[in-house]
Amino acid sequence: MTSSPSLWQPFALGRVELAHRLALAPMTRNRANPDGTPGELAAEYYGQRAGLGLVITEGVQPSADGQGYFNTPGIYAPEHVEGWRKVADAVHAGGGSLFIQLMHVGRMSHPDNTPHRRQPVAPSAVSAEQDMFTAAGPQRTPVPRELTAEDIQTVLGEFRHAAASAIAAGADGVEIHGANGYLLHQFLSPNANHRTDQYGGSVENRSRFVVEVARAVADEIGADRTGIRISPAFPLGGIDEGGVESVRAQYRHLVGELAPLELAYLHVHHLGDDDLLRSLRDVWPTAVLVVRYGRTREQIADDIDAGLADIAPLGRFALANPDVVERLRTDAPLNELDPTTLYGGGAAGYTDYPALTHV
Repeated sequence: MTSSPSLWQPFALGRVELAHRLALAPMTRNRANPDGTPGELAAEYYGQRAGLGLVITEGVQPSADGQGYFNTPGIYAPEHVEGWRKVADAVHAGGGSLFIQLMHVGRMSHPDNTPHRRQPVAPSAVSAEQDMFTAAGPQRTPVPRELTAEDIQTVLGEFRHAAASAIAAGADGVEIHGANGYLLHQFLSPNANHRTDQYGGSVENRSRFVVEVARAVADEIGADRTGIRISPAFPLGGIDEGGVESVRAQYRHLVGELAPLELAYLHVHHLGDDDLLRSLRDVWPTAVLVVRYGRTREQIADDIDAGLADIAPLGRFALANPDVVERLRTDAPLNELDPTTLYGGGAAGYTDYPALTHV
Protein backbone atom coordinates (compact mmCIF):
# COMPACT_ATOMS: atom_id res chain seq x y z
CA MET A 1 0.00 0.00 0.00
CA THR A 2 1.41 3.37 -1.01
CA SER A 3 2.50 5.85 1.62
CA SER A 4 1.15 6.33 5.12
CA PRO A 5 -1.93 4.59 6.52
CA SER A 6 -3.29 8.06 7.31
CA LEU A 7 -4.07 8.48 3.61
CA TRP A 8 -6.74 5.79 3.86
CA GLN A 9 -8.65 7.09 6.86
CA PRO A 10 -12.23 8.34 6.30
CA PHE A 11 -13.03 12.02 6.71
CA ALA A 12 -16.16 14.16 7.07
CA LEU A 13 -15.98 17.32 4.92
CA GLY A 14 -18.97 19.63 5.17
CA ARG A 15 -22.00 17.56 4.24
CA VAL A 16 -20.06 14.75 2.56
CA GLU A 17 -18.39 11.67 3.96
CA LEU A 18 -15.11 10.76 2.29
CA ALA A 19 -13.67 7.24 2.34
CA HIS A 20 -10.04 8.43 2.25
CA ARG A 21 -7.87 11.56 2.14
CA LEU A 22 -7.35 11.89 -1.61
CA ALA A 23 -9.23 14.25 -3.92
CA LEU A 24 -9.21 15.43 -7.53
CA ALA A 25 -7.49 18.80 -7.84
CA PRO A 26 -9.06 21.36 -10.21
CA MET A 27 -7.42 21.31 -13.65
CA THR A 28 -8.40 23.33 -16.71
CA ARG A 29 -8.93 21.08 -19.75
CA ASN A 30 -10.43 23.47 -22.37
CA ARG A 31 -12.98 21.02 -23.70
CA ALA A 32 -16.27 22.83 -23.12
CA ASN A 33 -18.58 23.80 -25.97
CA PRO A 34 -18.33 27.37 -27.28
CA ASP A 35 -21.45 28.35 -25.30
CA GLY A 36 -19.81 27.26 -22.04
CA THR A 37 -21.71 24.00 -21.64
CA PRO A 38 -19.51 21.12 -20.48
CA GLY A 39 -18.40 19.04 -23.46
CA GLU A 40 -19.95 15.69 -24.25
CA LEU A 41 -17.02 13.82 -22.66
CA ALA A 42 -16.99 15.78 -19.38
CA ALA A 43 -19.37 13.45 -17.55
CA GLU A 44 -17.27 10.47 -18.58
CA TYR A 45 -14.02 12.18 -17.54
CA TYR A 46 -15.22 13.16 -14.09
CA GLY A 47 -17.15 9.94 -13.61
CA GLN A 48 -14.00 7.94 -14.30
CA ARG A 49 -12.34 9.77 -11.39
CA ALA A 50 -15.22 9.53 -8.92
CA GLY A 51 -13.19 7.07 -6.84
CA LEU A 52 -11.14 10.04 -5.65
CA GLY A 53 -14.12 10.93 -3.45
CA LEU A 54 -13.93 14.71 -3.46
CA VAL A 55 -13.99 15.69 -7.13
CA ILE A 56 -13.17 19.38 -7.66
CA THR A 57 -13.85 20.51 -11.20
CA GLU A 58 -11.84 22.70 -13.52
CA GLY A 59 -12.37 26.43 -13.17
CA VAL A 60 -15.90 27.42 -14.21
CA GLN A 61 -16.77 31.03 -14.99
CA PRO A 62 -19.62 32.58 -12.98
CA SER A 63 -20.39 35.07 -15.77
CA ALA A 64 -19.37 36.01 -19.31
CA ASP A 65 -16.98 38.58 -17.80
CA GLY A 66 -15.37 35.80 -15.81
CA GLN A 67 -14.15 33.83 -18.83
CA GLY A 68 -10.50 34.10 -19.79
CA TYR A 69 -9.64 31.09 -21.92
CA PHE A 70 -11.21 29.45 -24.93
CA ASN A 71 -13.62 26.56 -24.39
CA THR A 72 -13.86 26.80 -20.61
CA PRO A 73 -17.21 25.96 -19.01
CA GLY A 74 -19.70 28.27 -17.34
CA ILE A 75 -22.29 27.86 -14.60
CA TYR A 76 -24.56 30.87 -15.09
CA ALA A 77 -26.99 29.88 -17.87
CA PRO A 78 -29.71 27.18 -17.91
CA GLU A 79 -27.83 25.12 -20.50
CA HIS A 80 -24.78 25.12 -18.24
CA VAL A 81 -26.86 23.74 -15.39
CA GLU A 82 -28.15 20.94 -17.60
CA GLY A 83 -24.63 20.08 -18.74
CA TRP A 84 -23.23 19.98 -15.22
CA ARG A 85 -26.17 17.86 -14.05
CA LYS A 86 -24.86 15.05 -16.26
CA VAL A 87 -21.44 15.43 -14.65
CA ALA A 88 -22.88 15.41 -11.14
CA ASP A 89 -24.94 12.31 -11.91
CA ALA A 90 -21.86 10.50 -13.23
CA VAL A 91 -19.74 11.40 -10.20
CA HIS A 92 -22.49 10.40 -7.79
CA ALA A 93 -22.99 7.12 -9.63
CA GLY A 94 -19.33 6.38 -9.01
CA GLY A 95 -19.62 7.15 -5.30
CA GLY A 96 -17.97 10.58 -5.42
CA SER A 97 -18.94 14.10 -4.39
CA LEU A 98 -18.73 17.03 -6.81
CA PHE A 99 -17.52 20.55 -5.99
CA ILE A 100 -17.62 23.00 -8.91
CA GLN A 101 -14.79 25.54 -8.83
CA LEU A 102 -16.00 29.11 -9.45
CA MET A 103 -13.24 30.91 -11.34
CA HIS A 104 -13.55 34.56 -12.38
CA VAL A 105 -10.32 35.30 -14.23
CA GLY A 106 -10.47 39.10 -14.00
CA ARG A 107 -7.67 40.62 -16.07
CA MET A 108 -6.34 37.21 -17.18
CA SER A 109 -8.43 37.30 -20.33
CA HIS A 110 -8.70 38.48 -23.90
CA PRO A 111 -11.88 39.70 -25.61
CA ASP A 112 -11.46 37.11 -28.37
CA ASN A 113 -11.98 34.30 -25.84
CA THR A 114 -15.27 35.60 -24.41
CA PRO A 115 -18.82 35.42 -25.77
CA HIS A 116 -19.36 39.20 -25.59
CA ARG A 117 -15.82 40.27 -26.64
CA ARG A 118 -15.70 42.95 -23.97
CA GLN A 119 -12.68 44.38 -22.23
CA PRO A 120 -11.70 42.32 -19.16
CA VAL A 121 -12.47 43.65 -15.68
CA ALA A 122 -10.13 43.83 -12.68
CA PRO A 123 -9.50 45.67 -9.41
CA SER A 124 -7.44 48.26 -11.31
CA ALA A 125 -6.60 49.17 -14.88
CA VAL A 126 -3.30 47.27 -14.80
CA SER A 127 -2.54 44.68 -17.48
CA ALA A 128 -1.23 41.28 -16.45
CA GLU A 129 1.23 41.58 -19.37
CA GLN A 130 0.78 37.91 -20.18
CA ASP A 131 0.41 36.06 -23.45
CA MET A 132 -3.06 34.58 -23.85
CA PHE A 133 -3.77 31.81 -26.34
CA THR A 134 -6.64 32.72 -28.69
CA ALA A 135 -8.03 31.41 -31.96
CA ALA A 136 -5.78 33.92 -33.73
CA GLY A 137 -2.73 32.75 -31.82
CA PRO A 138 -1.01 34.21 -28.74
CA GLN A 139 -2.11 37.75 -27.87
CA ARG A 140 -1.11 40.01 -24.98
CA THR A 141 -3.67 40.50 -22.23
CA PRO A 142 -5.12 44.01 -22.61
CA VAL A 143 -5.48 46.68 -19.97
CA PRO A 144 -8.64 45.78 -18.04
CA ARG A 145 -11.47 48.06 -16.99
CA GLU A 146 -11.38 48.92 -13.29
CA LEU A 147 -14.43 47.65 -11.44
CA THR A 148 -16.54 50.39 -9.89
CA ALA A 149 -18.08 49.97 -6.45
CA GLU A 150 -21.37 49.17 -8.22
CA ASP A 151 -19.60 46.64 -10.46
CA ILE A 152 -18.22 44.87 -7.39
CA GLN A 153 -21.75 44.38 -6.09
CA THR A 154 -22.70 42.96 -9.48
CA VAL A 155 -19.82 40.48 -9.34
CA LEU A 156 -20.86 39.40 -5.85
CA GLY A 157 -24.31 38.72 -7.28
CA GLU A 158 -22.77 36.69 -10.09
CA PHE A 159 -20.96 34.49 -7.59
CA ARG A 160 -24.20 33.99 -5.66
CA HIS A 161 -26.06 33.04 -8.83
CA ALA A 162 -23.30 30.69 -9.98
CA ALA A 163 -23.19 28.93 -6.61
CA ALA A 164 -26.96 28.47 -6.62
CA SER A 165 -26.75 27.19 -10.20
CA ALA A 166 -24.09 24.66 -9.20
CA ILE A 167 -26.33 23.28 -6.47
CA ALA A 168 -29.27 23.25 -8.90
CA ALA A 169 -27.10 21.13 -11.21
CA GLY A 170 -26.66 18.56 -8.45
CA ALA A 171 -23.21 19.55 -7.22
CA ASP A 172 -22.44 18.96 -3.55
CA GLY A 173 -20.70 22.30 -3.20
CA VAL A 174 -18.44 24.88 -4.81
CA GLU A 175 -14.85 25.97 -4.46
CA ILE A 176 -14.17 29.70 -4.76
CA HIS A 177 -10.98 30.25 -6.75
CA GLY A 178 -8.99 32.87 -4.86
CA ALA A 179 -5.65 31.80 -6.30
CA ASN A 180 -3.37 31.53 -9.33
CA GLY A 181 -3.50 35.12 -10.51
CA TYR A 182 -7.26 35.39 -11.09
CA LEU A 183 -9.73 38.04 -9.93
CA LEU A 184 -9.73 37.41 -6.18
CA HIS A 185 -5.95 37.00 -6.17
CA GLN A 186 -5.67 40.27 -8.10
CA PHE A 187 -7.52 42.07 -5.30
CA LEU A 188 -5.04 40.62 -2.79
CA SER A 189 -1.94 41.64 -4.72
CA PRO A 190 -0.57 45.20 -4.35
CA ASN A 191 0.91 45.18 -7.86
CA ALA A 192 -2.51 44.43 -9.40
CA ASN A 193 -4.68 46.37 -6.95
CA HIS A 194 -4.00 50.13 -6.96
CA ARG A 195 -7.39 51.09 -5.56
CA THR A 196 -7.77 53.90 -3.04
CA ASP A 197 -11.24 52.96 -1.79
CA GLN A 198 -12.22 50.36 0.82
CA TYR A 199 -11.00 47.55 -1.47
CA GLY A 200 -7.39 48.71 -1.82
CA GLY A 201 -4.33 49.88 0.04
CA SER A 202 -4.07 48.06 3.36
CA VAL A 203 -3.96 44.33 3.97
CA GLU A 204 -7.43 44.65 5.48
CA ASN A 205 -8.85 46.44 2.45
CA ARG A 206 -7.25 44.13 -0.10
CA SER A 207 -8.80 41.16 1.72
CA ARG A 208 -12.27 42.68 1.77
CA PHE A 209 -13.53 41.53 -1.63
CA VAL A 210 -12.40 37.93 -1.08
CA VAL A 211 -14.17 37.79 2.26
CA GLU A 212 -17.32 39.32 0.75
CA VAL A 213 -17.36 36.72 -2.04
CA ALA A 214 -16.98 33.90 0.48
CA ARG A 215 -19.71 35.32 2.69
CA ALA A 216 -22.07 35.80 -0.27
CA VAL A 217 -21.59 32.25 -1.50
CA ALA A 218 -21.90 30.77 1.99
CA ASP A 219 -25.09 32.75 2.57
CA GLU A 220 -26.48 31.46 -0.72
CA ILE A 221 -25.76 27.73 -0.47
CA GLY A 222 -24.42 27.13 3.05
CA ALA A 223 -20.92 27.45 4.47
CA ASP A 224 -20.64 23.67 4.68
CA ARG A 225 -20.98 23.49 0.88
CA THR A 226 -18.39 26.22 0.25
CA GLY A 227 -14.61 25.83 -0.05
CA ILE A 228 -11.99 28.39 -1.05
CA ARG A 229 -8.60 28.11 -2.72
CA ILE A 230 -5.62 30.38 -2.10
CA SER A 231 -2.03 30.41 -3.41
CA PRO A 232 0.19 32.60 -1.22
CA ALA A 233 3.18 34.12 -3.08
CA PHE A 234 2.38 32.37 -6.37
CA PRO A 235 3.63 34.63 -9.19
CA LEU A 236 1.11 33.41 -11.76
CA GLY A 237 -0.63 35.88 -14.06
CA GLY A 238 1.86 38.65 -13.35
CA ILE A 239 1.09 38.66 -9.61
CA ASP A 240 3.73 39.96 -7.18
CA GLU A 241 2.65 39.96 -3.54
CA GLY A 242 5.94 41.27 -2.19
CA GLY A 243 8.39 39.68 0.22
CA VAL A 244 7.87 36.88 2.72
CA GLU A 245 6.63 39.09 5.53
CA SER A 246 4.18 40.91 3.26
CA VAL A 247 2.74 37.62 2.07
CA ARG A 248 2.48 36.28 5.61
CA ALA A 249 0.70 39.42 6.81
CA GLN A 250 -1.76 39.30 3.91
CA TYR A 251 -2.74 35.66 4.25
CA ARG A 252 -2.77 35.48 8.03
CA HIS A 253 -5.22 38.37 8.03
CA LEU A 254 -7.29 36.95 5.16
CA VAL A 255 -7.58 33.46 6.64
CA GLY A 256 -8.30 34.97 10.04
CA GLU A 257 -11.23 36.84 8.48
CA LEU A 258 -12.47 33.76 6.62
CA ALA A 259 -12.17 31.34 9.55
CA PRO A 260 -15.32 32.52 11.40
CA LEU A 261 -17.40 31.68 8.32
CA GLU A 262 -16.62 27.99 8.98
CA LEU A 263 -16.45 27.09 5.31
CA ALA A 264 -16.18 23.43 4.35
CA TYR A 265 -12.48 23.71 3.58
CA LEU A 266 -9.43 25.82 2.83
CA HIS A 267 -7.49 24.66 -0.24
CA VAL A 268 -3.87 25.86 -0.29
CA HIS A 269 -1.86 25.76 -3.51
CA HIS A 270 1.40 25.73 -1.61
CA LEU A 271 4.72 27.17 -2.74
CA GLY A 272 6.71 26.07 0.28
CA ASP A 273 6.46 28.48 3.26
CA ASP A 274 5.63 25.85 5.86
CA ASP A 275 5.69 28.38 8.72
CA LEU A 276 2.87 30.25 7.00
CA LEU A 277 1.00 27.04 6.23
CA ARG A 278 1.24 25.97 9.86
CA SER A 279 -0.11 29.30 11.09
CA LEU A 280 -3.04 29.05 8.67
CA ARG A 281 -3.72 25.47 9.72
CA ASP A 282 -3.74 26.52 13.36
CA VAL A 283 -6.54 29.08 12.92
CA TRP A 284 -8.66 27.24 10.34
CA PRO A 285 -11.58 25.43 12.00
CA THR A 286 -12.43 22.85 9.31
CA ALA A 287 -10.64 20.85 6.62
CA VAL A 288 -7.40 21.95 4.98
CA LEU A 289 -6.40 20.70 1.54
CA VAL A 290 -2.80 21.14 0.37
CA VAL A 291 -1.34 20.77 -3.13
CA ARG A 292 2.42 21.02 -3.60
CA TYR A 293 4.25 21.11 -6.89
CA GLY A 294 6.66 18.25 -7.53
CA ARG A 295 5.36 15.79 -4.95
CA THR A 296 6.45 12.26 -5.61
CA ARG A 297 4.14 9.33 -5.16
CA GLU A 298 5.84 8.56 -1.85
CA GLN A 299 5.28 12.11 -0.55
CA ILE A 300 1.51 12.36 -1.11
CA ALA A 301 0.65 11.79 2.57
CA ASP A 302 3.49 13.87 4.05
CA ASP A 303 1.41 16.97 4.81
CA ILE A 304 -1.32 14.87 6.39
CA ASP A 305 1.21 13.05 8.57
CA ALA A 306 2.76 16.41 9.55
CA GLY A 307 -0.62 17.78 10.63
CA LEU A 308 -0.54 20.46 7.93
CA ALA A 309 -3.40 19.04 5.87
CA ASP A 310 -6.41 16.76 6.09
CA ILE A 311 -6.69 15.96 2.38
CA ALA A 312 -4.13 15.65 -0.43
CA PRO A 313 -5.67 16.55 -3.82
CA LEU A 314 -4.02 14.96 -6.84
CA GLY A 315 -3.48 16.76 -10.15
CA ARG A 316 -1.44 15.12 -12.87
CA PHE A 317 -1.40 11.72 -11.18
CA ALA A 318 -5.21 11.72 -11.33
CA LEU A 319 -5.38 13.20 -14.82
CA ALA A 320 -3.36 10.33 -16.30
CA ASN A 321 -4.79 7.61 -14.06
CA PRO A 322 -8.58 7.46 -13.74
CA ASP A 323 -8.15 4.67 -11.18
CA VAL A 324 -5.31 6.36 -9.30
CA VAL A 325 -6.80 5.46 -5.92
CA GLU A 326 -6.63 1.75 -6.67
CA ARG A 327 -3.14 2.10 -8.15
CA LEU A 328 -1.89 3.80 -4.99
CA ARG A 329 -3.59 1.26 -2.74
CA THR A 330 -1.98 -1.65 -4.56
CA ASP A 331 1.38 -0.10 -5.47
CA ALA A 332 0.53 -0.55 -9.14
CA PRO A 333 2.46 1.40 -11.79
CA LEU A 334 1.13 4.77 -12.95
CA ASN A 335 0.40 5.89 -16.50
CA GLU A 336 2.65 8.63 -17.82
CA LEU A 337 0.96 11.94 -18.62
CA ASP A 338 0.91 13.20 -22.21
CA PRO A 339 1.52 16.97 -21.97
CA THR A 340 0.51 17.56 -25.60
CA THR A 341 -3.15 16.72 -24.83
CA LEU A 342 -3.62 18.73 -21.63
CA TYR A 343 -5.60 21.59 -23.16
CA GLY A 344 -8.31 21.24 -25.78
CA GLY A 345 -9.10 18.38 -28.12
CA GLY A 346 -11.30 15.36 -27.69
CA ALA A 347 -11.02 12.00 -25.95
CA ALA A 348 -7.27 11.64 -26.52
CA GLY A 349 -5.49 12.49 -23.30
CA TYR A 350 -8.84 13.11 -21.61
CA THR A 351 -10.97 10.00 -21.25
CA ASP A 352 -8.72 7.40 -22.91
CA TYR A 353 -6.06 6.87 -20.24
CA PRO A 354 -6.28 3.12 -19.46
CA ALA A 355 -7.41 1.72 -16.15
CA LEU A 356 -5.67 -1.23 -14.55
CA THR A 357 -8.16 -3.76 -15.95
CA HIS A 358 -7.29 -2.56 -19.45
CA VAL A 359 -3.52 -2.38 -19.11
